[in-house]
Amino acid sequence: MLVIRLLRIGKKHQPSYKIVVTDKRRAPKGGRFVAQVGSWDPLTKHRALDKDKIKEWISKGAKPSDTVHNMLVQEKIIEGKKMDVHKKSKKQAPAAEQKADAPKEAPAAPKEQEVVQAPVEAKKEEPKPEEKKE
Repeated sequence: MLVIRLLRIGKKHQPSYKIVVTDKRRAPKGGRFVAQVGSWDPLTKHRALDKDKIKEWISKGAKPSDTVHNMLVQEKIIEGKKMDVHKKSKKQAPAAEQKADAPKEAPAAPKEQEVVQAPVEAKKEEPKPEEKKE
């Protein structure tokens, strides 16, 4: 499956990206790609997109990544809504699922809590240092 995604280039703390068409199974950190269809410099906010090539690859079945999809929508190359690209917190996701799955009922009256005390174990007596046999 072909995908249109960002390929990072540039130095440390100076990111720059090529927008490339590549096979989804290939590593995104470099290597070979099928075609370069644009570039993006996030520091200067400069975008260079080849609209004709992008439309051609999308017509051939290439799917843009979420970030590239948002760029294409913003540049009005494709129509649609922007996608949410932020990762969802793992801590909040299970709580949200539980709330969605639980049926809506009237809140139950609080139950009285029973106080359970753990049994106290007898302390083991250790022999005094003087009584130890050598």
